[in-house]
Amino acid sequence: MGTKTNPGNYFEDFQLGQVIRHATPRTVRSGDVSLYIALYGSRFILASSDAFAQGIGFPTAPVDDLLAFHVVFGKTVPDISLNAIANLGYADGRFHRPVYTGDTLSTTSEVIGLKENSNGKTGVVYVRSTGINQRGETVLDYVRWVMVRKQNEASPAPTTVVPELPEAVAVDQLIVPEGLDLTGYDDVAAGSPHRWEDYEVGEKIDHVDGMTIEEAEHATATRLYQNTAKVHFNQHTEKDGRFGRRLMYGGHIISVARALSFNGLANACLIVAINGGRHVAPTFAGDTIYAWSEVIERYEIPDRKDLGALRLRTLAVKDASCESFPYKDQNGDDEAGVVLDFDYTVLIPRHG
Repeated sequence: MGTKTNPGNYFEDFQLGQVIRHATPRTVRSGDVSLYIALYGSRFILASSDAFAQGIGFPTAPVDDLLAFHVVFGKTVPDISLNAIANLGYADGRFHRPVYTGDTLSTTSEVIGLKENSNGKTGVVYVRSTGINQRGETVLDYVRWVMVRKQNEASPAPTTVVPELPEAVAVDQLIVPEGLDLTGYDDVAAGSPHRWEDYEVGEKIDHVDGMTIEEAEHATATRLYQNTAKVHFNQHTEKDGRFGRRLMYGGHIISVARALSFNGLANACLIVAINGGRHVAPTFAGDTIYAWSEVIERYEIPDRKDLGALRLRTLAVKDASCESFPYKDQNGDDEAGVVLDFDYTVLIPRHG
């Protein structure tokens, strides 16, 4: 007797060049925005205030960049990572245009790389996922790679193709939203006097605050994005898994770290690129997340005196304040407590 349920794709089901149109387009509502703030407490001004957004060239407050990212990402899970062991990394992500409440987002993914692991039991799938709105306009795209189980270990390995990906999105590839003008940017309303010129390459910022994650919060967040990954929801099965309990969705930690980064980077008002990222270690309910950021690069935007860009590396750590955190660098091999290493580019006002 046949089945009508979706078991998800296994490694051998993916083919290079395969294009997957993901189900369930999602209209973003004001309730989603409110719930996102309830989950993370994000205070970035642009997604918080219609009046502020209108004062710098937007028709109304756009949806938080990461809320849009998570909705687009969530569409891909039933087809790409339902049978994943781990989401390994992100690269070459760009935010093309703002998302507003009332916009309907849908996602398509293309398989751009495949590599079977030496154990013959799993493989890595590279996909570029593209989110579009109801007008067919691209709102964001990014590459991620996922370790996926094989259903049949005897199935032959595909030809290995690992895509070449840039270390970071080049400054000439960054997209400044149409109409954006930070000339009248209000530091007091935004919560910080620190602008582009005030940050130095190599500077490290301890974001001070910590946030303890509750089971209900991460489960609610993952459902909000319609992310169906089993490891986030089903304690009945996960009690027999690797960790004996449900895992946090890695994107939940990205949003926690971004919200915490307000204290020190309040004027980093728009994310324009995801250069890279990896979930270094799992997180669970009860963990307390802290974060610090390093300024990797400072970009001038051609023909713009009102804004510049910062390339940031934000690290999230658990159960250890960043004031005394012993993280060195990747060559130092001291990553105890690090759960997220996220490299992204933001727009920030200049002094003029």
